[in-house]
Amino acid sequence: MGGFGSGRPSGSGRNRVEAFPAIDVNEVQKAHWLREGCSGSLQWPRAGNKVASINLCAEADQLHLSYLVPKGGDSARVMQTISIVRLPCHFGGARPYFLCPGRPDGLPCRRRVTKLYQYGRYFLCRHCHRLAYASQSESTWDRAIRRARKLRRRVGGGPSVVELFPPKPPRMWWETYERLCKKASEAERFVAEGIESFAQRLRGSLSKDEL
Repeated sequence: MGGFGSGRPSGSGRNRVEAFPAIDVNEVQKAHWLREGCSGSLQWPRAGNKVASINLCAEADQLHLSYLVPKGGDSARVMQTISIVRLPCHFGGARPYFLCPGRPDGLPCRRRVTKLYQYGRYFLCRHCHRLAYASQSESTWDRAIRRARKLRRRVGGGPSVVELFPPKPPRMWWETYERLCKKASEAERFVAEGIESFAQRLRGSLSKDEL
């Protein structure tokens, strides 16, 4: 019998996006590196040591990348160009997106994405690299607990789901607070029912073993 929340995860067997360096178009824009002629660099630390870095240089509707990748016992420089598209927002302005340059089936991907990941030589979207989110490997119980904790933090509380739901923040609308409270209660009730169901099955299994 499987354990509580057991089952085959939907993202099983796939690499996780969280494990690879990523370029976020929103972060690049916030640093003003999408302006034509502007440049910058990104680094990805691990345990306090620099493990990867990349230079960025913006042109009209393009972002040029320059970085090193391992090659044998040495390294090789890669130059990659990413196209940028900007879509108008409802309240004015425009939102930038990367156009993925991948060719997974011999045809251009061209997906509009906010993040590109380096898995191997190039920065491509998670679909071209066949990467999954860590949350895709969670059980339904894990997702429910994570959702409840997230809702508690939204109202200024801690992550514990055994404590009383946090009181309403001073500037939050009662309607919003009650909606978040209801969603958290539903998630926590789902987890509690799952734990009780698993405990009953476990007790039943132990009783059979004693016969």
